[in-house]
Amino acid sequence: MKVTDLPKHWEDKKEDTDRPQSYTLRLPLEDAARIAALAELYPDRSETDILNDMIGAALDDLTRQTPLKGKLESVKK
Repeated sequence: MKVTDLPKHWEDKKEDTDRPQSYTLRLPLEDAARIAALAELYPDRSETDILNDMIGAALDDLTRQTPLKGKLESVKK
């Protein structure tokens, strides 16, 4: 998925996804405010859902378009 496809994805019905790994993020205040605003725009999505989707889309984009493609594809599900 592309990052630009996320708003459409967030409008669709939310699907449960298994997320066994946990990370802690420290964001600049401005970025945290943007994530909170997106969660308000898409009330079916939590801030955690939005961050998960954004990170996944960024990783998909890196896998498709950079010299890291081969290395990232080998660890993809």
